[in-house]
Parts: sequence; C-alpha cells; structure tokens
Amino acid sequence: MRIAVNARILQKGRMEGVARYIYEVTRRIVANHPEHEFIFLFDRPFDPEFVFAENVTAIQIGVPARLPILFKLWFEYSVHRALKKHKIDVFFSGDAYLSLRSKVPSVMISHDLAYIHYPDHLPGHHLRYYKKYFPLFHKRADHIVAVSEATKADVIQQYNISAEKITVGHNASPKGFSPVEESIKVKIRNQYSEGKPYFFYLGSLHPRKNIVKLIEAFSSYKAKYNTDHQLVIVGRPAWNFDQIQKAYNFSPFKHEIHMYHDIKEEAKAMLASAEALIYISTFEGFGIPILEAFSAGVPVITSNISSMPEVAGDAALLVDPTDTRQIVEAMHRIDNDKSLKQFLIQKGLERTKTFDWEKTAEIVYHAIEKVSAQ
Repeated sequence: MRIAVNARILQKGRMEGVARYIYEVTRRIVANHPEHEFIFLFDRPFDPEFVFAENVTAIQIGVPARLPILFKLWFEYSVHRALKKHKIDVFFSGDAYLSLRSKVPSVMISHDLAYIHYPDHLPGHHLRYYKKYFPLFHKRADHIVAVSEATKADVIQQYNISAEKITVGHNASPKGFSPVEESIKVKIRNQYSEGKPYFFYLGSLHPRKNIVKLIEAFSSYKAKYNTDHQLVIVGRPAWNFDQIQKAYNFSPFKHEIHMYHDIKEEAKAMLASAEALIYISTFEGFGIPILEAFSAGVPVITSNISSMPEVAGDAALLVDPTDTRQIVEAMHRIDNDKSLKQFLIQKGLERTKTFDWEKTAEIVYHAIEKVSAQ
C-alpha cells in the first residue's frame, strides 16, 4: 500500500499539539509497517528527522500554506496533483484538512471544533475558511479519528455524521515529562519565581485558554489567603494576546506573576517543580498539558467541561472555568491539604497509563486499512 501523509506542520522546534500527534502516530505506523511505502507531503523545506525510515519518501510541493487562500491552493491543487502522480492508495491527514477534489480514500484526525463554540477567538479570514470547509472535510473523509469522546460527540452533533464513521484515538503523554528532585525544584524556583512556590500554566496564550481568568483567580487567591505563592505562565503568545497583557497590567500582584514566552529546554523542569498545573480552558479537544503534569508528578486543576474531565478522570480537581471562587478554593486545597496533593499526584501517574501512542497508532492504521479496502 502507498500511503500519503499530510506533513506540512511537522516543523523542528514547533511541535505543539496537532504536530505532536501527527509525529508520534506516523513515526510508529512507519516503523510497525515496513511493508508499506509512505509519501510525506511538505509545503516547505523539511528537516531530515521527519524522514523516519527507508520506506518514507519526503517531498516538498506547492507553496507554504499558512493562510486560508494558500490552504485552498495547497490542498486542492498541490496535494491533489501529488496524490495522482504518486498513485496513492490512502491519504492520511492529521490536521483535519483534506483535498476535496481528490477521490483518493482519506483518513483524517479531528482535534476539535473550537471555531464553532468560540468564533470570536479567531481572526475573521480563518473563521470564514473553517465555517465553509471544515464541515466539507469531515463529510469528505472516508473515516475520522477523533482525539477524544468529547470531540467525537461534537462532530456527530455539529455535522450530523454517523458514529460508525468515527473512532477515538487519544493523545498520549509526551516524552521527557517526569518528577524531579528537590534540588532541581529549588534551582527552578530561584530562577523563575524568586525562590517562592508557584502555580503553573503551560500552553499557547490565546482567549480560549482562559489566561485572563487565571490571572484574576490568582489575584483573588493572593488577596484572600495572603500566601507567598507566585504564578508562572509559559507559552507562545497567539491571537489577541493583548487581553492577557491587560489583565496582567491591572493585577495588584503582577510583580508575582511571571510570563515566559521562549522557554523550551527548562519548561519540563518548570512544570515538575510547580505546586500545581492550572489548566482552565473554556474548551479543549483533548488537553495534553494535563497528561504532561500527570507524568511530571504534579497535581492538576482543570475545567469540568468539554474533553478535560475525560482526560483527567478522578486524578484532578475539576472546576467551573468561569467561576473565580471555585478556582481559588482549588488552589487553596492543594496548598493546604498535603494528603490531597499526594493523592492527586499518585492518581495522575496512574492515569497516564490509560493513554498510549502505540495504541493510538494502531487505531489510526486500522482506519487506513479499512478505507483502503473499500
């Protein structure tokens, strides 16, 4: 079988959620199935590390596709031609985009439908593209793998797609996240939080991540309980970051809030040294930082909506992400109840065993096999 892979977002140094899923799954499928040939399609020069084995041929086609008009050109012309030219049997797209012109059987990964629930969190030209094409992509796909049961249910409801067309293949814990020794925690605190214990956020910075509410809740926590805890936020500024900056500037405790945008090497140790991860998004297709914190031996406070309870199970404190009081009290419980903190750490470490990249890779491969036989 000759399988084409949409690899356009595999970029060294920018392996966030969707790219990480594609990387982990395709790397395993390639290794587990040397009998097949894989054609990786890139829209720009690629790093050799993404050519996983001898059965992978990587090619650059078309122009870099990072804007809606270029999305259309790349998928409907460049990808369409490549699939025909290389006589592809199945097209696998891990970022939920497809070529509508192509008749090649296709498997896509659906990560979330956030654009429907939070349309004001996207620039207008991206929103218009998603509203027009994402329903078509999902209906065009011969099979869909959703990253969570929550996303599967959302796809069924929003697009009226049969449940039989969708299977669930979760994300899993990324490598490199693990508990650290006390000496490392002391070093990290001295470097990033003035030697004080801190609550932590790790992820991109845009409205859906609810960072404004996090800053407000932290400020309320400080005012109510008069603790020496600080707040450390690590992530890449995304769309509408000015709202977060404004909330920071207005906080009476802004001198105890630290935002870092370009930290990569020490982010894992920073998470493992935190009092807790606070991940209170208003919507998530999955929520990988929850698993990262579990792997790092850190308690988690997360939202009680969308996919986050599915990922967290009984290993985290769940809060209403719009309720400052609930967030504050969850922070206070972790700070003051050491037995609860240890219970959450242990449950989190156990919870990581539920999610496995090998299992997900086999789910995706089974979907590829299934559509190839149709």
